[in-house]
Amino acid sequence: MTKTINYGVIGCGMMGQEHLRNIALLPDAKVSAIFEPNRIQADAAKSISPNARLASSVSELLAKDEIDCLLIASPNHLHVEQFEEISATRPLPLLIEKPLFTDPAQAGQVAALEGSYPAPVWVAMEYRYMPPIQTFIEQVNAATGQPTMLSIREHRFPFLPKVGDWNRFNRYTGGTLVEKCCHFFDLMRLILDAEPVRVVASAGQDVNHKDEAYGGEIPDIWDGAYVIVDFDSGARAMLELCMYAEGSRYQEEISAVGPNGKIEAFVPGPGRFWPTHLGEAPVPQVVVSPRSPKGPQVVDIPVDPAILEAGDHNGSTFYQHVKFLEVVRGNAEPEVTLTDGARAVAIGLAAQAAASTGETVRLDFRMNGSDTAVSHQGAMA
Repeated sequence: MTKTINYGVIGCGMMGQEHLRNIALLPDAKVSAIFEPNRIQADAAKSISPNARLASSVSELLAKDEIDCLLIASPNHLHVEQFEEISATRPLPLLIEKPLFTDPAQAGQVAALEGSYPAPVWVAMEYRYMPPIQTFIEQVNAATGQPTMLSIREHRFPFLPKVGDWNRFNRYTGGTLVEKCCHFFDLMRLILDAEPVRVVASAGQDVNHKDEAYGGEIPDIWDGAYVIVDFDSGARAMLELCMYAEGSRYQEEISAVGPNGKIEAFVPGPGRFWPTHLGEAPVPQVVVSPRSPKGPQVVDIPVDPAILEAGDHNGSTFYQHVKFLEVVRGNAEPEVTLTDGARAVAIGLAAQAAASTGETVRLDFRMNGSDTAVSHQGAMA
């Protein structure tokens, strides 16, 4: 008989509640304890996981004997502090939401945790596990003959309201190119199987949030960007982000091209935002376009409606938890490591700096006692 895995969950805002709904779909897993300091969000979490016990602090949650693993889904700027408390108190297998950290000064703390934390840690890069993107990743080398150019476009809705409005300010999020886009920089490294060496970017606050104020302060998050990243393999990648394009048919469009051909993935946005008068929401697709013989091949990649209903990320949160539970049970290693999470943030921070200064930022990932050690040159020096 398979043992039921008991989660302890730290943070149950919008993303935390998506995790709760997906854990509820998993056999042999349940949420046993929750720490969420906001009363409204805690009540919402209890409505999803009614048998979970509420804790008044991280330390109280960690004292509950029944929990087997932990999930951090709190606001970005709290991740490292809570990770350190867990490490010092009760280092269980951990799934920690992106971004892993928000401030360049925290890279050293993360490196120290990577070297000392005795249990497995998985950084929650959900976009890897969207079914159309998984298919794209599996087929990219065969379709292209090894990609030399990669393009990622996200045209989506603006940042949603969150408790305390923390996601309106760079000091809490790390900036849009960290908060939102570390997913895409992670995909670039994974798809190209290479490391970044140079970043240039143009970004700004074009349309959204200009008429908002919180405590008399205007939000400083950006809503549009172009980022170009050169890799040590010679490949190059580009991100195009627009957060005032919620009328798009597809939210994410990914394209890779190599000497043999091209492959694309098309991913719709959250079903709850699709206008019902237009009929059924679009189905994700993967398109392979060989150079010879010419002839695009289109494949639909549908997702189970029950899994789609549980979140806003095209089923990826569910599939991520399926794999994470195998890690908790000792049957697998984390697929998204602390190194992966730290490097995705480093690229995002470099892009923030490049866009802010108009300068090129050079990245140098080096093995200086920790694989997460990063040296920033150029504009970041």
